Amino acid sequence: MTQVRDIMEKNVITMDYRKTALDASVILKEKEISFLVIMKEGKIAGIVSESDIVRKIAAEDLRPSQIKLEEIMSKDFKWVAPDTEIEQAVQKMLNNIIRRLIVLENEELVGVITQTDFADFLRSKLLINATVDNIDSEQG
Repeated sequence: MTQVRDIMEKNVITMDYRKTALDASVILKEKEISFLVIMKEGKIAGIVSESDIVRKIAAEDLRPSQIKLEEIMSKDFKWVAPDTEIEQAVQKMLNNIIRRLIVLENEELVGVITQTDFADFLRSKLLINATVDNIDSEQG
């Protein structure tokens, strides 16, 4: 069975909790990503997503340069271990109505896995299965 480690993104963009929402917004734009993992003293403190910035800053007409990430980050993030089966990770995301999971090993950040990663994995698997079926039907 496929595990989270097989499809997770290992290069996770992180930012210190003392940085501002403006700092985060710039990185989100430059890197063309939708969230950042927020760190405090070497440990994960939370996640800040584009929607956090929209809902907690823009919609409230606040100045992003004045708001620290610690004030807007989601502290109740969900996580899985790298050896978690893909099906379990998908179920955790569905049960919690979330789009991403942090991947921790011995309490250390080792990756993230998103809906996009699952979709890419599923697409590849479907294409492989279709190719195998096509080969089988041509040989049969």
